Amino acid sequence: MAIQIIKNQEIFEIKGNIVAENVASLQHHFEKLLTKTDKVIVCIDNVKKIDASGVLTLTKLFKNAMKNNKIFYVIGKENKKIKTAFGKVSYLLKSDFV
Repeated sequence: MAIQIIKNQEIFEIKGNIVAENVASLQHHFEKLLTKTDKVIVCIDNVKKIDASGVLTLTKLFKNAMKNNKIFYVIGKENKKIKTAFGKVSYLLKSDFV
């Protein structure tokens, strides 16, 4: 299933599955955004499935943003499937952005 990235105000909502087949394009999209802005907020509440490559990609984006003094904020703590998939790196997930 292809993913959709929809910008809703200042939040990028991802719909679909974040899996090995589409993580390269997802990573490229957000890396490009992080070169143009200091803050990217991503909502994965509507993601139906995420595999290990998806978790790794979002973790890399988060760490690279921190290294460059930028914010990569991931909303998705309420999605139980996603929270379980993140396991030990679930600290990346937030309930919302205030």
